[in-house]
Amino acid sequence: MGFARTCSVALVGVEGVVVEVQADLEPGVAAFTLVGLPDKSLVESRDRVRAAVVNSGAAWPQKKLTVGLSPASVPKGGSGFDLAVACAVLGAAECLDPRELADLMMIGELGLDGRVRPVRGVLPAVLAAAEAGYRQVVVPEQTAAEASLVPGVSVLGVRSLRQLIAVLTDAPVPHEDEPPPEGRPAALLAGLMLPGAGSGTGAPAAGAAAHRPDLAEVAGQHTARKALEVAAAGGHHLLFSGPPGAGKTMLAERLPGLLPPLAPKDALEVTAVHSVAGVLPPGKPLIDTPPYCAPHHSATMAALVGGGVGLPRPGAVSLAHRGVLFLDEAPEFGGRALDALRQPLESGHVVVARSAGMVRLPARFLLAMAANPCPCGRHSQLRESCDCSPTMIRRYQGRLSGPLMDRIDVRVHVSPVTRAELTTEPGRAESTAVVAARVREARERALARLADTPWSTNSEVPGHELRTRWHAEPAALREAEQDLERGLLTARGLDRVLRVAWTVADLAGHDRPTAEDVAQALHLRTGLVRRVPAGVSRR
Repeated sequence: MGFARTCSVALVGVEGVVVEVQADLEPGVAAFTLVGLPDKSLVESRDRVRAAVVNSGAAWPQKKLTVGLSPASVPKGGSGFDLAVACAVLGAAECLDPRELADLMMIGELGLDGRVRPVRGVLPAVLAAAEAGYRQVVVPEQTAAEASLVPGVSVLGVRSLRQLIAVLTDAPVPHEDEPPPEGRPAALLAGLMLPGAGSGTGAPAAGAAAHRPDLAEVAGQHTARKALEVAAAGGHHLLFSGPPGAGKTMLAERLPGLLPPLAPKDALEVTAVHSVAGVLPPGKPLIDTPPYCAPHHSATMAALVGGGVGLPRPGAVSLAHRGVLFLDEAPEFGGRALDALRQPLESGHVVVARSAGMVRLPARFLLAMAANPCPCGRHSQLRESCDCSPTMIRRYQGRLSGPLMDRIDVRVHVSPVTRAELTTEPGRAESTAVVAARVREARERALARLADTPWSTNSEVPGHELRTRWHAEPAALREAEQDLERGLLTARGLDRVLRVAWTVADLAGHDRPTAEDVAQALHLRTGLVRRVPAGVSRR
């Protein structure tokens, strides 16, 4: 009787669970049994592993073979267990030393010829292995750079099962075929990205020379540009409303460029989500810039918040984690899909429950929406005739529910650009780099103030903390409190006005919000220009 074990990782959402792969050989009729709650793709690994072992020059044991995946209560799927199953079988057959396998973590799919093919989700899998105390990981060569992002882990990238057997037996490592020349697609990378995935996720391929939208290209729209700057500096959710062609989409597409680069920890989180979702571009193991996700308005609730067959997979809110989620033509989205955003907007994560299990996915994103005033888009425009009835306009605008709108900090009406603004000499408007520098300085002021707290931006700070720990100037909130008494603001709305006021103060270099800062915050939320009351400090 022979026995050997090694380890692999099962992914539940974007979190990994260490799985012990055990192989047991006993005398009897040759058979291969796989137990431990495997799915269809994992059951098929029996044929892949057998063919890969034989084609790698090793003998397949002609005995009763049982492979168990523990813990048996965790659902396991995908082809990433192939490499661990093959090595466990060879260890039980004494072709490999079982002691060499016990402390190894193996992740990879096997081809029938013995080549090791890459799989999605290598980064979160290696993160789970490191947290469990494993320090040696074997992965496909194509994903070795991704696995190496985890500190404290020794990564071995292999091209074939033959190479791994040679490494474990101290034999000469055989030479394998080189990757295809540059410019030709690599067949082995097909499993890393889902067909059509990645569109609109804002993760450019390595070396891509795509044009980056610049704020200098936007003519006029001074209030909307200021709203973009405030939203980027404080992480505030944003709504642009106005007629078609006014520049709402053009403005929103330039929002990611104002955000600072991702911190190392945040970059790992974002990369892990994109790796699991199959939208991590080959050749770009680490996403260090804020992602940008702009789903079509026909997207379902599962596409937005996560879902799918079996265990839920990341949706648009998770693909936009630490970045921007832009909903163009927001009223055209389904009402249930829009209202499903309310929980992640508050908590920064989404919990998706399905019959196969419950998954917690990260979803701390900056929401930007664009909306027309009515179905035809000409409502309230001068010299334009609107064909929509009052009932149609009311119903259209009501698709953005009150609870959702209450969570939007900045609401700006975007008016059409005038001829004078369009014909102004180019180069007069500030570029993205100039505005991004001010945003970075404002975020540094906020970080210094929020040191030793769990928050990093003004939008994350609870209202109670702002009212009791960080005070505005005396009487600065008088106008906002009066709006609360009149019913123009909810309690949540007052807290959000205060958060925006702190961001405005950070951009202006003030130690705490003044009456002018609060007035500007109210203007950005309600669209009404506020006057600073007489006798109140204006700095």
